[in-house]
Amino acid sequence: MSGVVWLALDGVGHPQDAPGGSVWDQPLGTLRPLVDAGRCLDATLGVPGLPQSGTGQACWLTGSDAVALMGEHFGPHPGPTLQRLLQEGSLPVRLARAGGRAALGNEYVPAYFQALESGAGRRNRMGCFPFAFRAAGLPLNPPRVPLLGATLGLGYARPWSAGGEERAALDALARHGGALARAARDVDLLALDLWFSDLLGHAGAPDVPGDALAAGQSYLRRVDALLSGLLGAGARVVVGSDHGNLEDLRTKGHTLARVPFAGAGVNLGQPGNVVEAGRVLAGWFGLPGA
Repeated sequence: MSGVVWLALDGVGHPQDAPGGSVWDQPLGTLRPLVDAGRCLDATLGVPGLPQSGTGQACWLTGSDAVALMGEHFGPHPGPTLQRLLQEGSLPVRLARAGGRAALGNEYVPAYFQALESGAGRRNRMGCFPFAFRAAGLPLNPPRVPLLGATLGLGYARPWSAGGEERAALDALARHGGALARAARDVDLLALDLWFSDLLGHAGAPDVPGDALAAGQSYLRRVDALLSGLLGAGARVVVGSDHGNLEDLRTKGHTLARVPFAGAGVNLGQPGNVVEAGRVLAGWFGLPGA
């Protein structure tokens, strides 16, 4: 299978496990029907504690139980144990070994690379997705891919609002989705690491902050527009998440919520958790399960 676009949400629990009045409670004409028709996955893997991005994303990327390997939920960045797992068995690495083509469509600004260089030799600060693609010998900011910032046009910090009318931003994201769909025809896998949803989720509080709720709702509307553009241009798309957070802004931490696994033009199978879903992804490309 070729031309799969992976929208890897970070910290977005399934709407079935979200409280009333959450970021999911709004019109999302493309995203919500797709999620509702998909699977609802366990992210805890039977281990106490709150699921984390490091182990959760490693499960998706490798189809291996990274939580069992670590003996705990761990994150946000992969340490030495998870780095070895990603270097040996992540989807980009395995695709590259099999002669496949993969690309990470995130836009990384110069300051990101400067921070990596200045921190060389210290604790890794790369997330699982950029680490895995680099482990596969693939560049960040790859050529011939319409790169996309993970904030989807929102401001990085409070008040998060972006200048201009949101409608114009949504239209631009739909067009960008179309451009990504066309670029995906030249690769087997085009991934987008949408980590900003988790950052917004960490702004939660018992008395739900109105600005955080508004930003979270806007972010999902932007994902919806991006997805609409992708599907409108005929892309195969998969949507998943590593753990819950943004769906419940009554807390600033992660949650025990199940996570979505949804897609168009792909066979989702019947996975029950994020490890099994990672194996489904690998199977689409003819790669054996972990």
